[in-house]
Amino acid sequence: MIVPLKDVKDAAFSSGAVGKGVAVVPIEGKLYAPAQGTIQSVFPTSHAVGLTTKEGIEVLMHIGLDTVKLNGRFFHSHVKPGDHVEVGQLLISFDRKAIANAGYDLSTPIVITNAGDYLDVVSPDDGNVKPGNSLISIIQ
Repeated sequence: MIVPLKDVKDAAFSSGAVGKGVAVVPIEGKLYAPAQGTIQSVFPTSHAVGLTTKEGIEVLMHIGLDTVKLNGRFFHSHVKPGDHVEVGQLLISFDRKAIANAGYDLSTPIVITNAGDYLDVVSPDDGNVKPGNSLISIIQ
């Protein structure tokens, strides 16, 4: 399910301070690559990953809110910095139920961290999305 970034209950994301984008609430415990690119970073706790597309678009995907506090419990990264990934490739698997049972919001922001380099970044305000579907459009 898609959630407008402005509605995410984390000021760093909802204010746009981290970048422009959208959030999704995952229905399964898997985070897939939204674009072809190179992995730039995987947080030590495996709750977030950054990639850069061949066009230079920087994408940050952050599973859940405040999930860094889980110290990596319930997360498993399938990639490392420098890996080339394809659209729909599995990046991180996680125990969705355990994270929710621990009291964490599973809203998963997907933001363009270098959005200021582009005219605009647009995304839908609602609906559902499947791996490989378009989620964010960049206007140059």
